[in-house]
Amino acid sequence: MKICGNEYEKKAWFSSKRLVGIDEAGRGPLAGSLFVAGVIFPIGYENEEIYDSKAISEKKREHLFKQIQQDAIWFQIIEVPVEVIDEKNIYQATKEAMLEIAQKAPCEVVLTDAMPLNLDKEVHDLVKGDQKSISIAAASILAKVSRDHVMVELDRQFPGYGLAKNKGYPTKEHREALKALGITKIHRRSYGPVKKIIEE
Repeated sequence: MKICGNEYEKKAWFSSKRLVGIDEAGRGPLAGSLFVAGVIFPIGYENEEIYDSKAISEKKREHLFKQIQQDAIWFQIIEVPVEVIDEKNIYQATKEAMLEIAQKAPCEVVLTDAMPLNLDKEVHDLVKGDQKSISIAAASILAKVSRDHVMVELDRQFPGYGLAKNKGYPTKEHREALKALGITKIHRRSYGPVKKIIEE
């Protein structure tokens, strides 16, 4: 079993500083909201089950989703709707949501998954942060599970696109459904495959 790193946490905790880990879920899909989450664990926290949300099973993610919320001393989950993604672009929408969490979080140190932020706190943007930091990994789980729950519900409202299964990502089934059924209000009009159908 892969174990998530926590060297950044240990450095902060050694200095009695609190640290927030921030990550997102849903930058790549053609449909549905983006979710961004932040997590602060108590100083000295350990949990070998927490790892990059993409690398663990759905069943385990669901279990950890509850566990993280119980164990964290602070957490926040933000939903960024399709309209904001289309208006601002996905990078800017992600950055603004992460910045909002970083500013609100009662901590001195901020860790993000490869997103530089400019604020009056110590910030580290880590490539593959969800494998290097237990706090970022926990945030990735909160964001992904929250988003998955919404996509299952949207699948009931917009049948035929396979959203419960593909979670809005551009699978073959989803792309074919877009051509056959057309786009819906939950599709990201600024994304290439969706924009192409609008223009046809």
